[in-house]
Amino acid sequence: VQLQASGGGLVQAGGSLRLSCTHSGRTASTYVMGWFRQTPGKERTFVAAISWNSGNTVYADSVKGRFTGSRDNAKNTVYLQMNRMKPEDTAIYYCAATYARGIPTSSIDYPYWGQGTLVTVSS
Repeated sequence: VQLQASGGGLVQAGGSLRLSCTHSGRTASTYVMGWFRQTPGKERTFVAAISWNSGNTVYADSVKGRFTGSRDNAKNTVYLQMNRMKPEDTAIYYCAATYARGIPTSSIDYPYWGQGTLVTVSS
């Protein structure tokens, strides 16, 4: 399974960014896809995850109502639309994939990871 995240950059507080993650591999469309973020010296934390058929999406409380996850299985791509961004959203964002049941929110349940994309929100 290969994952490639993109779309990071610099944005002002209150602005928006959309991250993309392309994924490939056997039965790629059946993965649960997750988004995590990490800042220096801290653990990787859960942001959002979406089921393989987009029927269920889970969000961290810190981003609920501001971030929206989606996926286009025909393009093997998942998206994280980030609106009303805050300086505390600054982090390296990673996409991850798992075959696990349900919608895991722990990084240890995701065996496949992309390389990360840096998001910086200025105040």
